[in-house]
Amino acid sequence: MGLGMTRAVALVGFTGHVVEVQAHLAASVPGFTLVGLPDTALSESRDRVRAAVASTGLTWPQRKITVNLSPAALPKTGTGFDLAIAVATLAGAGVLRAADVAGVVHVGELGLDGRLHPGRGVLPAVAAAVAAGFRDVVVPAADAAEARLVPGARVVGAVDLAQVAQSYGASVERASGVDGAVAPARTGEVRRRDGDLADVLGQDEARHAIEVAAAGGHHLLLVGAPGAGKTMLASRLPGILPDLTEREAVEVTAVHSVAGVFDPGGGLLRRPPYEDPHHTATPASIVGGGSGLPRPGAASRAHRGVLFMDEAPEFGGCVLQTLRQPLEHGELVIHRAAGSARYPARFQLVLAANPCPCGQGVGKGLDCSCTALARRRYLGRLSGPLLDRVDVQVEVRPVTRVERAATTPPESSAVVAARVRAAREAASVRLRSTPWRTNAEVSGAWLRSRLGADHGLLRDVDAALDRGTLSLRGADRVLRLAWTVADLAGRDAPTRGDIGLGLALRTRGQHG
Repeated sequence: MGLGMTRAVALVGFTGHVVEVQAHLAASVPGFTLVGLPDTALSESRDRVRAAVASTGLTWPQRKITVNLSPAALPKTGTGFDLAIAVATLAGAGVLRAADVAGVVHVGELGLDGRLHPGRGVLPAVAAAVAAGFRDVVVPAADAAEARLVPGARVVGAVDLAQVAQSYGASVERASGVDGAVAPARTGEVRRRDGDLADVLGQDEARHAIEVAAAGGHHLLLVGAPGAGKTMLASRLPGILPDLTEREAVEVTAVHSVAGVFDPGGGLLRRPPYEDPHHTATPASIVGGGSGLPRPGAASRAHRGVLFMDEAPEFGGCVLQTLRQPLEHGELVIHRAAGSARYPARFQLVLAANPCPCGQGVGKGLDCSCTALARRRYLGRLSGPLLDRVDVQVEVRPVTRVERAATTPPESSAVVAARVRAAREAASVRLRSTPWRTNAEVSGAWLRSRLGADHGLLRDVDAALDRGTLSLRGADRVLRLAWTVADLAGRDAPTRGDIGLGLALRTRGQHG
């Protein structure tokens, strides 16, 4: 009888769990049994591992092999357990020393020729291993650069199973036809270059709304005619946001690694991500889905960045309603038959919409061919509960001839980003003893408690509440905007003018 044991990592959504891979070899009728809640892809590892060992030039043990993935109650998915199963089996057969492999984490999919293929989620898997006290990790060579981004990890990148066996002292000669070439790395998305606000002519009100949204982390709705510049403005928002902190960079990179869209060649993702799904997107593509345990969707890939939904009323109603949970809680919990997955989703939502189906209902709307009912139905697709969670709502008017002929160049993203950075720093000082990071997250009660004794500051907000143009939640969001306006102006607290500007940004200037 032989017993070999090593470690692997099971990813359940965004969270990694270290798994003990135990291989028991008994002198009985040869066979291979895999237990511990494996999914279909993992169950097939029996054939991949047997072929990979033979291709490596090692002898497959002709015994009854039972491999247990402990804890057995935790669902295991994917092909990343292949290497750990092979190493544990070889250790149980005496080919590798059991003591050498017991404390090492092995992550990787094996090909039939013994080569190691890259996979998804290497960064969060390695991070989970290090957090559990296992610093020595073996991964496919194509994933080594990503694994080394985790602080404290001692990473070995291996080309194939033969190289892994040799590193533990086994005498291995690759079988004929196996060249040990490195499997190609996963192709990540090309990192975008943010456009510059200097490209935007005129649009002073909309530019200021973008700046306020960036400074306070507020959600944003842009309403305007086609060609007014809504998409251009939204695409410039990530360029004026501050860089991600070290913790945020690891968090965002881990999400993109699980989603399979991360290119480790550029290191950790330091800039806020930007996602702009098409209006034909399904709920699963936005919040996450797939067979078995769900994978992250656009909302999670936009974590700590911007989720832009152009032509927002054209999105399906169920798609828009699924955003209410992440807007409130900053995370998505997705339940499927195979289990539940929890992904972070604290993003800035930017919605863009035409004022009516024909798009010409701006200003006096003289060129609009839509009926009043058609207008109401069109914007009515954006439900009240969703819009109530969007702090900044502005109208983007067409650029005038005077603005096009202006000789003073518009401010660049670098200039605006400096003001945004200063405002964020002011807010962080004020919020340093709280669980919040930006004004958009702060509770209204906490903000009201810092306004002082001048109750006249809220006179305009109270009037809007009395008229019914503002809800209680909307009143709190006006206060958040007022604090952001004050931070941008370098004031310690908002004035009545700041609150009035916050009210105008909240109600598209229609507060009367």
